[in-house]
Amino acid sequence: MSLANFDLNLLLTLDAVLSEGSVARAAQRLHVTPSAVSNALARLRILLDDPLFVRNGRGIVPSPRCMELAPSIRRLLGEFEQALRPERFDPSTTTRQFCVAVSDAGQISWLPAFVRLMSADMPRAGLRIVGIDTYLSWGGPASTELDAAITTVGEPAPGVHVASLCKETSLLVVRRGHPLAGRHKTRKQVAALGHVEVQVAPGRGYRGLAELYAEVGMERRVAMTVPSFVAAASVVAATNLATTLPARLVDVIGKRFDLVVVKTHAPVLTTTLNLAWHDRTHDDVAATALRSLIFRSYAQGE
Repeated sequence: MSLANFDLNLLLTLDAVLSEGSVARAAQRLHVTPSAVSNALARLRILLDDPLFVRNGRGIVPSPRCMELAPSIRRLLGEFEQALRPERFDPSTTTRQFCVAVSDAGQISWLPAFVRLMSADMPRAGLRIVGIDTYLSWGGPASTELDAAITTVGEPAPGVHVASLCKETSLLVVRRGHPLAGRHKTRKQVAALGHVEVQVAPGRGYRGLAELYAEVGMERRVAMTVPSFVAAASVVAATNLATTLPARLVDVIGKRFDLVVVKTHAPVLTTTLNLAWHDRTHDDVAATALRSLIFRSYAQGE
């Protein structure tokens, strides 16, 4: 017998007849006619090569083979029914393993506070963090590995949901002791800076930064490109180059790298940080709870 051609309804019928001890009562339970139940039993007799039930006076009794199958059929149907029920989610006991994509800047400035919040609300859940390069290599929000992504991309694609988390300001920084670290600096000096460009994935740098400099009549000369904000901060701390970092990140690592903000003549970039997720997880109760925690964490950090 091939399971590929097996009709699950036949097992439902067999279980009903076993439970009710009557074709008529089984038909009432299943909301079908007695003849439909009889036809299903006839098909099963052929498939299993067993009479299944025999008459005993005015009733029927199961065959030895049928009695042998009964516990397995009941367990199978029970497990199948349980699997199809809507998921019951308890954040305090869930052991779900979540995956969120975020840049290294967010991993440093946002993640610690989020982990504290998640540990309180979902103490047994697991969390995997991946970078934007991994996120893109997986195919973006549609990846089956991913639950959500924190990104500056704001235009939703088909099947992708995007919601604003916060406005993010990015600042131009140099090392302490840099010629432009003092109070007096000219527009010409700022325009002459060499910049460390951050591209968290190939071609994925600060959108609009070059245009922002052009709007104020300044050229932004990119001296080198690195794949992380921390790498940019490290290079700038040891050279006369400059870089643009999210203000939240500067608050966390500015003193550690001995960086200072160039406020005069430097354009300030403001972007929207978004949370993105796919239709695949949109109605998933656990993923919805995760997104709610992410929104809360950013609201508390405002």
